[in-house]
Amino acid sequence: MDLTSWLVVLAIALAAILFFCRRGGRKGSLTDRVRHVHGTRLLLQGALALWAALLVLVRSFVLPFGIAISHHAMLAITLALAGVGAVWTFRASRLFKPRRIFGTR
Repeated sequence: MDLTSWLVVLAIALAAILFFCRRGGRKGSLTDRVRHVHGTRLLLQGALALWAALLVLVRSFVLPFGIAISHHAMLAITLALAGVGAVWTFRASRLFKPRRIFGTR
């Protein structure tokens, strides 16, 4: 895939996240709305990091064009991006859950 296709895939993924994470009404407290906005932002960041990890992986291993950086460094960058994307996605999923007022242990 060329870079234009990668950018189209990114645009579609980000638009889908924004579409499914928007709120229909203004129900809930200000704290709930702020949590939802932060969760959406973290989900967008996670999707962007995972997209970047896949792009680096494909560009460095599948289509090598004489890259000066070693494959070990590219793999480390890819794993770091994927790890950060996974953490952001996990934290976003925790923010989308409703808060517990009286928590039980």
